[in-house]
Amino acid sequence: MFDRIAGRYDLLNRLMSFGTDQSWRRATVKSLELPAAARVLDLATGTADLAIRVARTAPDCTVVGLDPSVGMLEVGQRKLAAAGLESRVSLIRGDAEQLPFENAQFDGITMAFGIRNVPDRLKALKEMARVLRPSGRVALLELSAPRAQGLFGTLARWHVRSVVPWMGALLSGASEYRYLEQSIAAFPPAEQFQELIAESGLEPLSLKRLGFGACHLYVATVRGT
Repeated sequence: MFDRIAGRYDLLNRLMSFGTDQSWRRATVKSLELPAAARVLDLATGTADLAIRVARTAPDCTVVGLDPSVGMLEVGQRKLAAAGLESRVSLIRGDAEQLPFENAQFDGITMAFGIRNVPDRLKALKEMARVLRPSGRVALLELSAPRAQGLFGTLARWHVRSVVPWMGALLSGASEYRYLEQSIAAFPPAEQFQELIAESGLEPLSLKRLGFGACHLYVATVRGT
């Protein structure tokens, strides 16, 4: 599915989030508090949106973007060429559950809208803990079922349950894109996912609710640092 929708993926994200996904990515990069000359790993990098954001925010850093979808990576590579960032951002095909890196290789790890799709989330989180350097940070941006009360909470739930899957299927031409609402509903509540982060060997630092609870930003570091 992701291979088929790769050419329209960025447009889908902008329309379905009314452009707020860009501000969410900025918050994700800021939360890393990167040191000078940092090395960053962007998991589920897709079309490299977040990897590019990291590289532009921290001009002296290098970024490795990893994703299982060849189609998405091809789009991302074209974007890197257009942005003149090929020397600082590299894209590779890979699996978040089995990272092809030695221990303690990265100062920061990001993942936007990807952990929800990983079959074994605990295994992926343990891999993040393994390749993260002491004092480094993990920043996970993920959609969730809005639980806020009141008018805005009701509107957010309607948007996620009805508008998002309908718009995704319509614009992408992939009926499977309707999986989105089901996968969001199946993702654990934020506090429960925080417990999974802690179980992996990472130490949760903060949890930020975005979009009236339609999205959360989880920030963690290596336990004991």
